[in-house]
Amino acid sequence: MRTATLGPAERTEALARMAERELDVLVVGGGVVGAGTVLDAATRGLSTAIVEARDWASGTSSRSSKLIHGGLRYLEMLDFALVREALKERGLLLERLAPHLVRPVPFLYPLQHRGWERFYAGSGVALYDAMSVSSGHGRGLPVHRHLSRRGALRVAPCLRKDALTGALQYYDAQVDDARFVTTLVRTAVSYGAHAANRTRVVGFLREGERVVGARVQDLEHGGEFEVRARQVVNATGVWTDDTQSLITERGRFHVKASKGIHLVVPRDRINSATGLILRTEKSVLFVIPWGRHWIVGTTDTAWDLDKAHPAASSADIDYLLERVNAVLATPLTRDDVEGVYAGLRPLLAGESEATSKLSREHTVAHPVPGLVVVAGGKYTTYRVMAKDAVDEAVHGLDARVAPSCTERVPLVGAEGYDALWNARARIAARAGLHVVRVEHLLKRYGSLLDEVLELIADDPSLAHPLPAADDYLRAEIVYAAGHEGARHLDDVLTRRTRISIETFDRGTRSARECAELMAGVLGWDADRVEREVAHYHKRVEAERESQLQPDDQTADAARLGAPDIVPG
Repeated sequence: MRTATLGPAERTEALARMAERELDVLVVGGGVVGAGTVLDAATRGLSTAIVEARDWASGTSSRSSKLIHGGLRYLEMLDFALVREALKERGLLLERLAPHLVRPVPFLYPLQHRGWERFYAGSGVALYDAMSVSSGHGRGLPVHRHLSRRGALRVAPCLRKDALTGALQYYDAQVDDARFVTTLVRTAVSYGAHAANRTRVVGFLREGERVVGARVQDLEHGGEFEVRARQVVNATGVWTDDTQSLITERGRFHVKASKGIHLVVPRDRINSATGLILRTEKSVLFVIPWGRHWIVGTTDTAWDLDKAHPAASSADIDYLLERVNAVLATPLTRDDVEGVYAGLRPLLAGESEATSKLSREHTVAHPVPGLVVVAGGKYTTYRVMAKDAVDEAVHGLDARVAPSCTERVPLVGAEGYDALWNARARIAARAGLHVVRVEHLLKRYGSLLDEVLELIADDPSLAHPLPAADDYLRAEIVYAAGHEGARHLDDVLTRRTRISIETFDRGTRSARECAELMAGVLGWDADRVEREVAHYHKRVEAERESQLQPDDQTADAARLGAPDIVPG
């Protein structure tokens, strides 16, 4: 395999390679589905490239609940096929594809009624476990267990005694969603794909009816160029309709956006050894362990405003606090909230107006020759969506193409992860780091840990943690810019790390130090550092202001008060 580095030099080379000869497949959209699609195509031996208008995973794929799950609530909807498919994918990710990025997480489901509810919910969770095992990839997770009220309060003392009669505990899995997408892109690059973020498709190339490529604008350095491809895949999620409009053809389906917001609170605010899943009048509410924090979410409301920066309003925040406080012995307040983020689900539009009833299935279509569209679905089943999209594209290639093999292709960093984890104490001693630091690095980089440790060996000052965000080492900021495609300060604080939602200052106290670390890799001068820091501060200020507004319209207007550092 080639290098999996996404540095500035590699981006420049990728753009040049895209323009020099016709590709088999060009993927538009750098979220989890687009990244999965370019990996699927590359591992079938196809020449392929991916372009993304902003940063990898900067849309929906960095703003999810960060769960890899079968969708327990879809069993209640009798959508057995979707649950079975998702459980198989969960098992593959845990066991083979990304054990360094995906890990088990326990959830407690409080029961509020005696007798029938335990039987009803218990039957559903038992079926969930059975379907997981029958998929052939579910033996790595503990099975569910029934708890009395006393047993439930022992593992979750945070709960009000009158909020439950007993509980069920079961397991799902979680992932750092943005890190996972970047790792997918890096894996595709290691198999020969070309990848460039901050690169916008501004039009499609046509020969008669057929789409034969795209006109692409380099948002970093300016200029437009043509990328010719035998098949183009539109994997732009909630932007699907916008991208389709570039060919002035009506799509066969439409994608609606549903907004979900999440709160991040410190771990000590909720006394529990397990995550929680709570039923609400509209959907379910999760309280998810996240390192030294909890993620509380989510909402499910229609959104037709700015797609790039969906805003969380004061009403959204109050809704989550009210719902979670209904079961907590010590209620959460606004002062407990470290971070807030909002994301958009891409749902296939149906006849129902309620977004919770729109389809979570995915659809692949070939609206015009040379153009494939993939939309809908859920994060966990990205690989199946990618396979289906490439299968559809292959129909338009006049050649025999191998079937998908991504079920057997580990992501970069996965190979040898278990052995490195077992040797973490020895690695820590050799690197001069505390073993907890090595564990943190292994869970983020897997066997690519050596690349981070090489930076520290060359410059020992990079072994120090960031003073205002001490979960992260200075080396991780340098690595993000040099190896992971981070082009701007926002990319590092929001997606390569999660400092923007894991600190009460939202990353503003770390901004200057991080910008100065990035400057050495990306060649920024003092003026550029100032511009990046000022932009990040304005972004945080606009987000805070939006979260004080009473509704979506005023929150959206406040959030748009901070312009993008790279105009879209």
